[in-house]
Amino acid sequence: MATETLVKKAKEGALEDNPTNNSLKKSNNQVKISICDVMKDNTSKRIKKLESQIPSYFQEYSDLYTEYLHMFDDLFGTCYIAEKDFFDKLGLDQETLKTFDNYSKTLTNFYSSQVDMSTNFLREYVKMRKSAIKSYDKNLHVMIDSYAKTLSQFNSKPEK
Repeated sequence: MATETLVKKAKEGALEDNPTNNSLKKSNNQVKISICDVMKDNTSKRIKKLESQIPSYFQEYSDLYTEYLHMFDDLFGTCYIAEKDFFDKLGLDQETLKTFDNYSKTLTNFYSSQVDMSTNFLREYVKMRKSAIKSYDKNLHVMIDSYAKTLSQFNSKPEK
């Protein structure tokens, strides 16, 4: 691809004498930079900074959610201890308790399947979004290659 070749040659210093590559020209012992250099370098720095924060961001939310879940588990554990004696003394019918237990298990299974479906949906949604980004990136590279070829035609020396 034309842009990848240009970038590779620029990194290798092969375009130093090319008049279209202002970023590598030297005058008065100073390197001239182009607007493209500024935009690319600074954009890359910003993206890398955001990217470096992703593990921390997810870890913090994971820790927060874990604390939230543990708080509820502790709450129900504490209620169990405090209320067990009280409810045992009420003498509730065992068939009623078995029916309630079955109902609670049914709700738990339903909730569990909903969590699994939600997780699978999110997984597939992320795959779809990543595929769309890759497709967009591929098409963008084709457009940029075409753009680079067009620019190089304008910058080429006219033949006499």
